[in-house]
Amino acid sequence: MWLRMRFDIEWFDVAYGLCRAGTRRDRAELERSIRERWPSPEQMFPCLSVRTAFDLLWKALDFPPGSEVVMSALTIPDMVRIVEHHRLVPVPADLNVADMAPDLDSIRRAITPATRAIVVAHLFGSRIPIEPILEIARQHGLLVIEDCAQAFAGCHFDGHAGADVSMFSFGPIKTATAFGGGVFRVGDPRILSRMESLHAEYPVQSRGSYLKRFAKYSVLKGMSCRPLRDAILAVYRAAGFDYDRWISGVVRAFPGPKWLDRLRHQPSAPLLSLLERRLSTFDETWLAARTARGNRMARLMPDGAMRPAMNASEHSYWVFPILADEPDRVVAALAQAGFDATRRSSLRAVEPPADRPELDPHHARDILSRMIFLPLCPEMPRREMERMGKILESQADCLTKVSAGSETPVLFPRMLGGSRSG
Repeated sequence: MWLRMRFDIEWFDVAYGLCRAGTRRDRAELERSIRERWPSPEQMFPCLSVRTAFDLLWKALDFPPGSEVVMSALTIPDMVRIVEHHRLVPVPADLNVADMAPDLDSIRRAITPATRAIVVAHLFGSRIPIEPILEIARQHGLLVIEDCAQAFAGCHFDGHAGADVSMFSFGPIKTATAFGGGVFRVGDPRILSRMESLHAEYPVQSRGSYLKRFAKYSVLKGMSCRPLRDAILAVYRAAGFDYDRWISGVVRAFPGPKWLDRLRHQPSAPLLSLLERRLSTFDETWLAARTARGNRMARLMPDGAMRPAMNASEHSYWVFPILADEPDRVVAALAQAGFDATRRSSLRAVEPPADRPELDPHHARDILSRMIFLPLCPEMPRREMERMGKILESQADCLTKVSAGSETPVLFPRMLGGSRSG
């Protein structure tokens, strides 16, 4: 069985992280070294996680309660929870499936006098063109915060120069993972200084906490290796357990009711050490190979099959999602052939304010209802990719298609009627 779950870290990096847990290094020196890996070191802010700094950002900005934040309509739930925790109102901007960018008209409709910021997510390894969004933001005096958690491609890119804040994640399932850690670029030195002051008041992550987390993800990495992963998957299925649900829960960065308390820590020296190593040894040739693999799979898709971000100008294929009118049937066919595709996703649609139901992100919901993630892993040989392509070809009638006469799917003209199986 070709599984999706992969941890982008080698065993010698795991060994390095374990060794660093038993040594003492200066945290300030490690943070300085991490900053200097990026083009704008004076603007960089290393942290325990993206959630940690996202929470700090709203603390530092201190917007009045009831202020609104326009957000890409698909994001992880914790980002919405953090916005709401600061008594701000998240407002969705629906998406264009072609590049997964927020629809500009949707952004304009979402903006009111109470709007203070726009949060834009680069999804699935693609990068969206944010210049039109920056122009809208300038017209209304809004901050632009770009979420690059799924789009890290090396330290040469520290975010769009016009964005006020750019966020990079090195959590468990991200590119160049350190099993944790995040880096923000904050353009305004006043905001950055305020974030740093607030951050300094947080307790430092304990070595015990680091080791517990490190051990968990090291074990999961081992479990993802063949043939052990096949045996584990067989046991789970024979026992009637939902493997997808289990693995999705296990890889959550801050589970449980005290998630906010858990993220409000400074990163430990061992975490910073491993993060510094991952950044300093990042292999862009490996990323180029992943991109080439994604492009190859895209060419193997049935003619006319629609994919999220299929027209993205830049795409490194962190994951490879496709869309289906009958997703359960496609997943079953792939599973029978030995490909562990799934419909499960950590993304959720951002709910509109109760008094603005017209802003409901219908297209984002349609994407979620139809989305399937393919197991496009590094060790999969070309012949297996071709075999997966043939399975998809046999299921072509179940896949969502680009509208007749259009090579650029804009806002799901075929999807307005809803999914047949979602």
